Amino acid sequence: MRKVILDTETTGLDFRTGDRVIEIGCVELRGRQLTGQRFHAYLNPEREIDPGAIAIHGLTNEFLGDKPKFAEIAADFMEFIRGADLVIHNAAFDVGFLNNELGLLKLDGIEQLCHEVIDTLRMAREMRPGKKNNLNALCSEFGVDNSGRQLHGALLDAELLAEVYLGMTRGQNSLEIEFDSPVIDYTAGGTRQRPPLVVLRASADELAEHERVLAEIAKESKGRCLWRDLEVTPPG
Repeated sequence: MRKVILDTETTGLDFRTGDRVIEIGCVELRGRQLTGQRFHAYLNPEREIDPGAIAIHGLTNEFLGDKPKFAEIAADFMEFIRGADLVIHNAAFDVGFLNNELGLLKLDGIEQLCHEVIDTLRMAREMRPGKKNNLNALCSEFGVDNSGRQLHGALLDAELLAEVYLGMTRGQNSLEIEFDSPVIDYTAGGTRQRPPLVVLRASADELAEHERVLAEIAKESKGRCLWRDLEVTPPG
């Protein structure tokens, strides 16, 4: 399944009070490998950015003044994420903002565009209960170099999260199961083929050891040994 690692930056913390998306960064994973395909856009939010938000990501109204509005990049963004699994850290935040932007344009939401949303914050809390699970902490935990992360940035954070996600799911590198016998074929319309059963019979030494154990059980139970009774009176 194609996966898209996604991050956003915003004018503030709550789209319900009018905050908007000002940066989107996405990178693509296929077969647990970065493909080099990515989507990145700075956006003009048509409103002032909160000073607290600027301190986090460094994006100003002056810088974004000549950038496209979300409506201008919506089609390309939707095409990039369509049908993919989205991997997002604190997914509720980003999905809420993106659904708000899409809703303002009367377009399908993230849930209709994508196959699944994977929240790495929820995964991290299950893996590391009681610990810090922000992106910097997870980079440290999984050996991801984040030395270039002086400020938050959607594309950089998406690239870092991709490496973190691979580290978090490293145990899933191989899910193949090898079988000694042929696998039963359940193909629709085909004939179900069952491999021949293999019968392993006990050796003389194994039979002797079995008899010894039964004798000890009979001695300890004062003759009440179920297996010996079955040998005398077979069930049925």
